[in-house]
Amino acid sequence: MLIRYVVFVQEFDYGRVEMEVSMVSLVTGGCGFIGSHMVDRLLAEGHQVRVIDNWTTGRPANLEHQKNHPNLTVHHMDIRNKEEIRPVFRGVDYIFHFAALADIVPSIQKPQEYYSSNVLGTFNVVECAKEEKIKKLVYAASSSCYGIPDEFPTKETAEIRPQYPYALTKRLGEETVLHWGQVYGLPVVTLRLFNVYGTRSRTSGTYGAVFGVFLAQKLAGKPFTVVGDGNQTRDFTYVTDIADAFYTAAMSDVVQDTFNVGSGGTYSVNRLCELLGGEITHIPKRPGEPDCTFADTTRIESRLGWKAKVSFEEGVRKVLDNIDYWREAPVWTPDSIGEATEDWFKYLGK
Repeated sequence: MLIRYVVFVQEFDYGRVEMEVSMVSLVTGGCGFIGSHMVDRLLAEGHQVRVIDNWTTGRPANLEHQKNHPNLTVHHMDIRNKEEIRPVFRGVDYIFHFAALADIVPSIQKPQEYYSSNVLGTFNVVECAKEEKIKKLVYAASSSCYGIPDEFPTKETAEIRPQYPYALTKRLGEETVLHWGQVYGLPVVTLRLFNVYGTRSRTSGTYGAVFGVFLAQKLAGKPFTVVGDGNQTRDFTYVTDIADAFYTAAMSDVVQDTFNVGSGGTYSVNRLCELLGGEITHIPKRPGEPDCTFADTTRIESRLGWKAKVSFEEGVRKVLDNIDYWREAPVWTPDSIGEATEDWFKYLGK
């Protein structure tokens, strides 16, 4: 293995290391896209870091560059198995909960898997956290809970309107976290993320986020498959800004609260194509997708003093500098996208 993995451990002896490192952080989904960047930030801040990941969507290679770090341990485990993960929570100060299934169409096709991972898995995480004297649990919530909002920028007080099972299960996970804060006094914060992009985003699996689709098409010399006219805008937020928001929330005195996390702007898909450089082909607009996502970040700026630092143009340059990461990603065509999203139109196009 590339880094030190603990595939199954019955007895844990963290005492010696915890004497050497003042803070211990647990990252669920730490081999994933956002989680691996969170691991980087925590190690840079001097934390001892424990990772739980079942490698369903995460990749061990995402932490290869940290393989020799003495303060990192990766546990190949599943958050749906409470008794297996429970020992990893011992002596933890901070928990960053990213582990989840995160695709739209598979959530429509296999909702029970999404409920099991995103709701029951989150229940296991907060139950294990409740047994420890943690300083903070920060949950990765999703802006998809807003569905198609009435106002832009969208405030945290906007109506909750999940449009598909992924959005619903992430919202139920968020409610679980906040409820454990309310009833059991668990110190929690939930962050609703808007259109995260950057290096190490997933390269395989189902049809999904626009960056991965476009980068694979660019490498293959194929046109970008733009949904509709391309004028729809997204609050593209760079992944290291997301990690910074989580760290800021964890280190703050704020608990039992929810914040939007966005870039401070909203950018069209056509603008993204201009920055990436390439030809365009158009595919049908899909039901249940908003024409705009745009976070109102007033609360997180005022209460936590957090603001995104990476501009959209800078973020796209960073991604292009690492484009080889997507060389093995599937190359989607209008026909294959049509097949992959058939259930999307079937169930959401009513």
